[in-house]
Amino acid sequence: MFNLMRPLFESLVVAEAADGGGGGGNPFQFVPALLIVVGLFYFLMIRPERRKQATHRALLEGLKKNDRVVTIGGISGVVVNVQRDADEVTIKVDESTNTKLRMSFSAISRVLADQPTADKPE
Repeated sequence: MFNLMRPLFESLVVAEAADGGGGGGNPFQFVPALLIVVGLFYFLMIRPERRKQATHRALLEGLKKNDRVVTIGGISGVVVNVQRDADEVTIKVDESTNTKLRMSFSAISRVLADQPTADKPE
């Protein structure tokens, strides 16, 4: 991380040395350093979060009946009903008692891939 910030620190040190340390120098000398900091902030913080949100949104748009899902609370189940207009999903969490839960789309954390069984050839 220090290697990425080294040019920024060097430009600040050179600017301070050229100024004589008096503080009465050109106020625009820090613009390149500020642009570097803003660029790093964007590429390290904002851009990855946007990508994560886009993949989650695509996951929810592709949600369909019989998908195995895990909620943000850690509950796993099978999707029984999808109501996009009501922003609601119904999942079955227990086969023996036929227990179903209705929840918001935003409560779905991930969709589990089908697990290969022993009698399926790969």
